[in-house]
Amino acid sequence: MFPGQNEECGIPFELKMRNDKNKTESKSRKETTETSDVVSAAQQARMRALIVPREHGAWGLLLVPLFTGVVAGFAPEHRIWPLLMFTVAALSLFWLRTPVESLIGTSSLMANTERERRTALIASILLAALATACLTGLMWKGQNLQLLLLGAATGFALVVQTVLRRLGRRARIAAQLVSAIGLTCTAPAAYYIGTGRLSERAFILWAANWIFAGNQIHFVQLRIHSARAFTFSQKFAPGKLFLLAQPVFFASLVVASFWRVLPSLVIVAFVPALVRGTLWFFRKPKSLDVRSLCWSEMKHGVAFGVLLAVAFIYS
Repeated sequence: MFPGQNEECGIPFELKMRNDKNKTESKSRKETTETSDVVSAAQQARMRALIVPREHGAWGLLLVPLFTGVVAGFAPEHRIWPLLMFTVAALSLFWLRTPVESLIGTSSLMANTERERRTALIASILLAALATACLTGLMWKGQNLQLLLLGAATGFALVVQTVLRRLGRRARIAAQLVSAIGLTCTAPAAYYIGTGRLSERAFILWAANWIFAGNQIHFVQLRIHSARAFTFSQKFAPGKLFLLAQPVFFASLVVASFWRVLPSLVIVAFVPALVRGTLWFFRKPKSLDVRSLCWSEMKHGVAFGVLLAVAFIYS
């Protein structure tokens, strides 16, 4: 064969090999890019989880009492700036707990790498500085000093909750109930800032918010642990105390209202939650949707907050 014929026959083969190689490299680069994007997204999600509170229900347990305290305690003669500063301080302190726990290793998600520790540390410093600035402004020249009493109660609840969490699953509901004491403390604090008085009504507002929070915590845990319960008997076995407590609690509200311990309209604020908790035992079987349950409880929380604030305003 002639040499020229060999070269001409080899050209298509070389072009094919080159095209195959380019396709392989392009595919490899695409896979590398996709893998890099997935890793980057996972790292960003982890970074957010290290500094942003992950307990969505806790946001509701904080914001609903804060709203009721602000609305029930708002007075025209008091400026709105103290309430705004307290709101920022409360949100900052609530947010601060997540990066601090990530740093000291008391949460389920710990800051392991140098970058994660630096991010959590910066977030902690900024949030602590913001909270300190707001609280300093609130208590400047001896004003609003009774906030220290409420802060001490919240700190003590936090310590007790930490101890209970170490006991494991058996103390989970107890830990959440104690934590709710600290979260709902925003109600009397906001009421105190608005009115200038840490009166009996402030503590009634605190108790009402904590009782509602306890009802929500108990109901959510009951729904989770009864995910495979479809009949009344199956639901009643783990939830008999919760069901029997509904009419007892309602009767207690009526008696407290009769003796004027709390405003009569406060009963109305609890009715939707009491009805929700009771009817669940008699409803048709339905699989548990955690996201739907969270949204439902959020709606109940908003309804309770609005009704409770209205009850205090018109009482």
